[in-house]
Amino acid sequence: MRILVTGATGTVGRNVVEQVTALDPTARIRALTRNAEAALPEGVETAVGDLASLDTVADAFKDVDAVHFINFAGEGYGALPDPAGLVALAEQAGVRRATVLGGVATGPLEQALEASAIEATFLRPVEFMSNAAMWWSGVIKAGEAIREPFGDRLSAMVHPADIGAVAAKVLLDGGYDGESLVITGPEVLTMQDKVRVLGDAVGREIEFVELTVEEAHEKWRGEGMPEHVIAFLTEALGNTPEEGRTVADTVERIVGRRPLPFTAWATANADAFR
Repeated sequence: MRILVTGATGTVGRNVVEQVTALDPTARIRALTRNAEAALPEGVETAVGDLASLDTVADAFKDVDAVHFINFAGEGYGALPDPAGLVALAEQAGVRRATVLGGVATGPLEQALEASAIEATFLRPVEFMSNAAMWWSGVIKAGEAIREPFGDRLSAMVHPADIGAVAAKVLLDGGYDGESLVITGPEVLTMQDKVRVLGDAVGREIEFVELTVEEAHEKWRGEGMPEHVIAFLTEALGNTPEEGRTVADTVERIVGRRPLPFTAWATANADAFR
């Protein structure tokens, strides 16, 4: 079986590649990347192309049985310019099965797949545990307090390896055509819980200072954050949807094991905060 992984050098894509190999060492993986020099695991075939330009990715679909799609393009997570064209390329190449890494909303790529003959499954992971490094590694390294709003906000944050494991299992075995799978971790945590876990991982107490919404806006503007991103964060953090704060059984049901807790991610990535 040959599987094409788009976004293969991203947080989830790398995990899809690793988890497919772990589940089925005989599977052949083709990784789509915009960077010809990208470091990929041994045995993974590299296909250089950009989802924003169909003529650069047509060959990547040849002789492929299943595809893991991302529903955005480029560093800025922009919209795909021709999602229907991408799906048409996949169909013409004989692709039978696909997963899509997406958000809560159903977009043009998902709609095109639903209208196609491809068996498609839509992955809806909640907050990534790895976001903690993006947001807080510099602050914690500098010995400063974490200053954020909504300290009591609940999150069922998910380990990226679990997203990869669900995608790999579906790509290899199928059986979830048309389903949207919410992927979470095994527990619901507050902001204070996350900070405590990170402190345990690095071996020292980390101070948490809860900001008001107005103070958070001032902080984010000072960091150069655009207003539309500030508005998005205010809504997402202040009004987390129920599925983002409710543990789902997806990992256990599909992969056959409990999802990984935040303590596992924090321990494995503690050096990023030291």
